[in-house]
Formats: sequence, C-alpha cells, structure tokens
Amino acid sequence: MARVAIVTGGTRGIGEAISVGLKNAGYKVAATYAGNDARAHAFAEKTGIAVYKWDVADLDQCQAGVAKVAADLGPVEILVNNAGITRDATMRKMARSGWDEVMDTNLGGCFNMAKAVWDGMLERGFGRVVNIGSINGQAGQYGQVNYAAAKSGIHGFTKALAQEGAAKGVTVNAIAPGYIDTDMVAAVPPNVLEKIVARIPVGRLGKAHEIARGVLFLVADDAGFVTGSTMSINGGQHMY
Repeated sequence: MARVAIVTGGTRGIGEAISVGLKNAGYKVAATYAGNDARAHAFAEKTGIAVYKWDVADLDQCQAGVAKVAADLGPVEILVNNAGITRDATMRKMARSGWDEVMDTNLGGCFNMAKAVWDGMLERGFGRVVNIGSINGQAGQYGQVNYAAAKSGIHGFTKALAQEGAAKGVTVNAIAPGYIDTDMVAAVPPNVLEKIVARIPVGRLGKAHEIARGVLFLVADDAGFVTGSTMSINGGQHMY
C-alpha cells in the first residue's frame, strides 16, 4: 500500500517539485497551501494531487488538517515541512510583526506539523520527516535576520527531534537548499541575481527538482540509518 505524504507549501516552487516527485515515485500526496486558491486548484487539476488549505502557523488548523488527510488518504507516514515566507528588512527597519510572522510560519510550522503527525508515526514504528531549511540559515544573509534565524532553528529542531524518533523507526532530516530557480528568486533584481550566481561554483541556480531528489532519498523505506542530518544542495556555494 502506498505511503501517505504531506508536503506543506506543496503547490508551487520547491514544494510543487517535491509533491510531483513523490507522486511520480508512487506515494499518495497531500499538498497544503495557505492562500492562493486559484493557483492551488490549477495545480491539483494539472497533477491529480489532492490539495488542502490551512495555515501551518496555527496548531489547531494543522491538527484538523492532518486528521482530514488521514481520513481521505490514510495514516500520514511522511511529512515534508516546506512552507515558508519572507519579510525581509534590515534590523533598523524590521517591525516585530515581520519577525513574528516568519518565525511562526517557517519554524513554528515545523513544530505544529510534526506535533500533529508524531504520535501516529511512533505508534506505527515508521515515519519520515524532512524539514526544508536554507543556505541562509547556515551562512546568514543581509536583511534576513528573521528568515535566517528561523531556518537555522529548523536545523537545530531537526537534530533534537531526530533523537526522539530514532529508536522508534522515525527519522528526521533537513535539506538546506541554495539559490533555486523559483518565483521567489526570480523576483530578485537582475543585477543582484547576477552577483549571487557568480558566487555559486557550479555556475547556475539550482532546479526545484534537484531538491525533490534529495527528499526522495531521505523518505525512502531503506533510508532508516540517516537521521539528524542536514543535506546541503547549493551548488557548492556554502560547504558546511
């Protein structure tokens, strides 16, 4: 029987590639989204992947959403915490709301979603959690103290939670993407993007499907000896 996977923020960008990659590999996939109904429904129609709308920053919504997915598709055995937002500003200009929104979604969302699936994974003796961090959580980035702190927190969260699940067949790992050719990166001014690419040893932006390949490796049944790890997929830009 196919394993059930939830991908948060799974209808666009890196999340879309992960959702499609998992479906093509034979998993039952539920892709969550927060706001863009038209985009999500177009994604569902194109891919045949079930979509669900909830805010990962809200614990109650996460618990209700996971219960709905389990009722529709079966017990959730794979969780990919991909949902994330940016509210970039320097410290001098950043409002507390810009800090709170990013921390609540990017890091708090990992807690909320893991909390919603964790007991079931432990009881069944199998689970795979993959948290999508960032190169900027490893190396920092100007104007992103909120984003970098949240993504760095994901890496620590991963290592600690991995220790809780290891003896029960539940692995917890992270992927730290570098600069990937998505809508978010496309919004970067061309002159800035050119400087970013110049710092990537392989000489190009990454592709979303390259992150999905990493996820497929980590969620596989035979990847049970890999836990507490952060896989850097960044073209050699930051070797950590």
